[in-house]
Amino acid sequence: MNYATQYHIGNNQHTRTETTTAVTPTVGRVRQLDAKTKGRQPSAERQTEIRTDSNVANAILKCTFLPKLKTAQSVQACQKTERDFYKSLSRLAEHYSIEPMQTQDFEFPYNITLSMWDMETKLKRTNINWDGFKLIQNSGKTYFVSEERYNTGTTLYYIPIKPLFKMLKDPKRKKTAQLLLSVCSYLYHIVLIPYYRQEESYLYWLYETMNDWVEQDEETEETETNKRELRKAEYIGDKIEQKLFNRINLKIFEQRLNRFKSVDTFDKECWQVACNAFALCTEYPNATIFRNATLPEKDLYNDDYENEIIGMEKYISFIADTKGWLYENLSDTINNEFNEYGAMEEPTISKRFDGSEIPTTDLDFENRLFDLLNDLSGLLYEYKTIEK
Repeated sequence: MNYATQYHIGNNQHTRTETTTAVTPTVGRVRQLDAKTKGRQPSAERQTEIRTDSNVANAILKCTFLPKLKTAQSVQACQKTERDFYKSLSRLAEHYSIEPMQTQDFEFPYNITLSMWDMETKLKRTNINWDGFKLIQNSGKTYFVSEERYNTGTTLYYIPIKPLFKMLKDPKRKKTAQLLLSVCSYLYHIVLIPYYRQEESYLYWLYETMNDWVEQDEETEETETNKRELRKAEYIGDKIEQKLFNRINLKIFEQRLNRFKSVDTFDKECWQVACNAFALCTEYPNATIFRNATLPEKDLYNDDYENEIIGMEKYISFIADTKGWLYENLSDTINNEFNEYGAMEEPTISKRFDGSEIPTTDLDFENRLFDLLNDLSGLLYEYKTIEK
């Protein structure tokens, strides 16, 4: 179950989408942001797209789809393309442990088309992060470039810290809160999740904007309540950040895990989340959320393209709370802003199969980390309900 906020942007387009009004119903444990624009879908469309790179020659398009080859030169060129293709295909198949279909008996270029269809189909089934490949021709050489991507869909990975603040003051949950404090400290120091009280963070600017709006409103009982909520968000944020900043939470992380005794289902779920976080920290001691952050392919026809991308720091962050008036207004603002964007930054790995060394990296860390963020946010969101 997905516990984080949902938003929608254009469907895999690098052009500006039409702005629409958001609807913000409550679903399950969290707030869902559902704009009426068509949501960015998982990578199904992108997976079927095979294209040459815009920065290299397009000769392959001129020689591979002709029914007959008219000159000796074009025959030789396409024979080399065919040889390069199968060499690169062999490297691709070996790297991803795929058994390719035998297509050499088919005529050129249909053997190439069939091989690409076969490989794409098999990789979609076996690699959860598969996002497609391109067949490139550059300097007379033909080879594949694959792309693996963690698709964040329409999720805002915002971790509320107000429940943690309350949990630390709850005698029945203090040990549980300390365990989650170690998890959050790991995310704060090592994974480098942005914190909303840091001036360089995206949410800091939004909270400041909310504060300015409230200050400009006429003085009523409602505006005074809103001001108190903003002051409380600042106070709690500063207090929890002081605790997260103390690296003792990392040093005694394992000790807290080993000594923790669950008293109910909620405790067991918190302990499991902490175990997952500790395992991730142990296996990837220096990995940050931004280690494979990659901007989408640049739109050559849009000079303002870089200003129309949702950066990872905008949809991943610690936040004061994911309930109440303040969050309702924040989510509306975020939803409206994100509807103005045409693309988003996501963890992505590209690999070239041209005979050079192939990177052995994958997105295992990201797969597990995003699951962790989702589970942690859900538990913190649910805490208040459980204690009633």
